[in-house]
Amino acid sequence: MPDLLLELFSEEIPARMQRKAAGDLKKLVTDALVDAGLTYEGAREYWTPRRLTLDLRGLTARSADISEERKGPRTDAPEKALAGFLRGAGLASADQAEIRSDPKKGDFYVAVIDKPGRDAQDIIAAAMPGIIHNFPWPKSMRWGEKSKDAGSMKWVRPLQSILCVFASDTEEPQAISFEVGGSLDAGGVASSNLTRGHRFHAPQPITVRRFDDYVASLQKANVVLDAERRKEIIRADAKNLAFAKGLELVEDEGLLEEVGNLVEWPVAIMGEFDADFLDIPPEAIRLTIKENQKCFVLRSDSDEALSNNFLLVANIDASDGGKEIALGNAKVVNARLGDAKFFWETDLHQIKTEGFTPWLEKLDAVTFHARLGTQGARVQRIMALAQQLAPMVGADATLARRAAEICKADLNSAMVYEFPELQGMMGRRYATRANEDAAVARACQDHWKPQGPSDDVPQDPVSIAVALADKLDTLVGFWAIDEKPTGSKDPYALRRAALGFIRLILNNELSIKVAQYAKPHLNLVNADIPGTQFVHSKVWSGDDTMPEAVIDLLAFFHDRLKVYLRESGARHDLIDAVITPTSDDLLTITRRVEALGSFLETEDGKNLLAGTKRAANILAAEEKKGTSVADDIVESLLEEGPESSLYEAVNQAERDAAQAIEKEDFSSAMIALANLREPVDSFFEDVMVNAEDDAVRANRLALMRRIRDATGTVADFSKIAG
Repeated sequence: MPDLLLELFSEEIPARMQRKAAGDLKKLVTDALVDAGLTYEGAREYWTPRRLTLDLRGLTARSADISEERKGPRTDAPEKALAGFLRGAGLASADQAEIRSDPKKGDFYVAVIDKPGRDAQDIIAAAMPGIIHNFPWPKSMRWGEKSKDAGSMKWVRPLQSILCVFASDTEEPQAISFEVGGSLDAGGVASSNLTRGHRFHAPQPITVRRFDDYVASLQKANVVLDAERRKEIIRADAKNLAFAKGLELVEDEGLLEEVGNLVEWPVAIMGEFDADFLDIPPEAIRLTIKENQKCFVLRSDSDEALSNNFLLVANIDASDGGKEIALGNAKVVNARLGDAKFFWETDLHQIKTEGFTPWLEKLDAVTFHARLGTQGARVQRIMALAQQLAPMVGADATLARRAAEICKADLNSAMVYEFPELQGMMGRRYATRANEDAAVARACQDHWKPQGPSDDVPQDPVSIAVALADKLDTLVGFWAIDEKPTGSKDPYALRRAALGFIRLILNNELSIKVAQYAKPHLNLVNADIPGTQFVHSKVWSGDDTMPEAVIDLLAFFHDRLKVYLRESGARHDLIDAVITPTSDDLLTITRRVEALGSFLETEDGKNLLAGTKRAANILAAEEKKGTSVADDIVESLLEEGPESSLYEAVNQAERDAAQAIEKEDFSSAMIALANLREPVDSFFEDVMVNAEDDAVRANRLALMRRIRDATGTVADFSKIAG
């Protein structure tokens, strides 16, 4: 079966766009071919800074012939209706249509339209201009004489050539011809079997026959087509250069991805900056060199201290081995590090002479959100909440309050103003220089965490208290002003904040009732929002009332917890069986799910589930009919044997399960319920629930309710599949 090789060659494609663009090309082309009736065995996309490539294998050579029927009007329909039908079906006259009969509707016309298949080459040639013309670039440009015309060709950078080769095992490969952007005379681009190599090393045209010789030819022309292979070349060469100098590469996957998309022929070169700049915090050095020059930093094998060497990746084999390139980059790196050194020393002078006070005062002038007040007001709320949470996480309340007070101060530092990515990290540095407690300094950095599913979770109690307070304040605040995530939109990263809160709770095994802290904190938030009052409330439990915002926030936590647990392997039905609208202890929910999952994997668990569901179904059916159910079980109406044994077993299981649940020992609660398995089985085998005697029947239905209620202390078994 034939293969298709496609390459779109242009000026530099931005690194951040390449991977997605290659994927878009693959999807657009394969979707178009499938829609046209072709099939294929496999497709893989490639990209470099100048080209998007698609290798499509096992393509059918021709689409199948299709015959379709189109029903028309009745034979006695008006002329206009008949004419419209013939025109739509492509028929010259009614004689070309068939006449069929329907017992109810009479005779009517049917057009049988035969659509012959098309060669794959014709389908590709017809589809590609539209795909290229409408390609979904985030940003694109027009160029040339036609650029001023409406609807003229757009591309991320000027499109220079199109390679489109159709090759089968038995026939000579051939180029598929089509044009985009108009004729060649008008500045358009025509497809061919030609590509080009490296911009400087091998710019001459290369004739291509198949994918294998395409890759080999590009390799000879100093182009590594596979982005993953470019990354591995960079990684290996960088590590070897570092090892040769007794150093270790500080790896950075994000930078490696970006640099790999900036070069077609990666060449690692080592440079050197002024050793005086090593006084700057290492994270500032690393970020400065990364952001400004896209270079890697190095450290000594013996410790974590950075070296004054850096590694850059060039796109050329320089005749001098890269010396001039290294010197040029070093000049820029030294200049940027000079700026960073100035910011660092300015901040240190501020800390030494005035402490955090000026930075904290400036927070009162920084708006956090138009409807949620300033950063200064927010810090005050976080301080109060962190102090309240401290005892629950084993932290010193005074240290937690102090950490919360200064955790945002570095936002007003010169270094963080210039490099926002350093927030938190610089806060820890400044707190250390200000002789703050080590736990306070650590919390200045760690209270931002975790910021993603793979980010580390703080374990120091003070950091945990401030991190929880920070995230809960954010969530309560935006719920108070009804700015919740909708669909895929989450402009304030509230889903991330909730997931971070959940991970802090679960990873540190903290039993904290969310509503207990969210409700009073809502009062603080509302105090900072002029004109905001509690206008909605619902009964929470007993005589306690809970603001609707907190009830809704709990539901949001439940949704995020469900996602987290499902990704961890938990069954969705078990989560639903455990969570109730009032469940606000996330650790308890998780432990219940784990215990329930383990229990249901046992034979006792499976059988008890079946028996409990049977009892619940019988009870529900009779309640729907209006059958009387006794308020309490009358022991004198119980038959000796399975019925009385079940009653005793339920009483015992309820007591044992309640004691275990009070101790949050959910595994023991499950074991207590497992003792119901045999009595329930025996009851349903020997006893008829719907007895003829009304009092006996009502008594037995009450026993069914007791079974449901007993198991319900752990989970709602009716929501469990199976």
